[in-house]
Amino acid sequence: MFNTLREDIQTVLSKDPAARSILEVILCYPGLHALWSHRLAHFFWQHNFRLLGRLISHINRFLTNIEIHPGTKIGHRFFIDHGAGVVIGETAEIGDDVLMYQGVVLGGTTLKKGKRHATIGNNVVMGAGAIALGPIIIGDGARIGSGSVVVNSVPSGATVVGIPGRTVEDRHEHILDLEHGKLPDPVAEAIRLVLKEQDKLEERLSKLENISGLKAPEDELEEMRREIVTEFGRGEGI
Repeated sequence: MFNTLREDIQTVLSKDPAARSILEVILCYPGLHALWSHRLAHFFWQHNFRLLGRLISHINRFLTNIEIHPGTKIGHRFFIDHGAGVVIGETAEIGDDVLMYQGVVLGGTTLKKGKRHATIGNNVVMGAGAIALGPIIIGDGARIGSGSVVVNSVPSGATVVGIPGRTVEDRHEHILDLEHGKLPDPVAEAIRLVLKEQDKLEERLSKLENISGLKAPEDELEEMRREIVTEFGRGEGI
């Protein structure tokens, strides 16, 4: 047991650069408190003291603002950073070395008994506000961007962003960092493509107008187009 507690503390120290001492980690990290409370609740749940397990889980939620059902299976070196608003359902399964930020939800999509929550592989990172719905599988080393809603299984090493979540990058080595500033933006990419195609069409139309001698009407949408370019272009040549 003491080896597990020591491992949990070391996990916080290694994954959060703001952690400065063992005492600070023990006293000031609700994600760690929630994990320790869950281990106790899970023990009672497995030994058929279901009400006691739920009661401990409920108290845990009140104290940490993190809700983990006592039936949830959690592996080694799991860390919830900040933690507020995290909700993990009964049949969720979480592998080793998983990192979650505040607001993550592993939710169900059915009222039927049985497996209805996500299975999270090893070395997965889930950004703030990410949601995984249903009995999907998120493969080892996957990264789920902040605010993404994942409703389909994610292959190992993939990066998923958006609503619904879409794979924007596929990497097979295990990673830890989730650099949101470097994540691709599929919406911006789509707008970028549409604007490029529009430029081509306008060029062809201009040539036809010059040949036919027609006077081109004033473009009332040019100002709006410039605003879109400014918003989504970010100097990438839209």
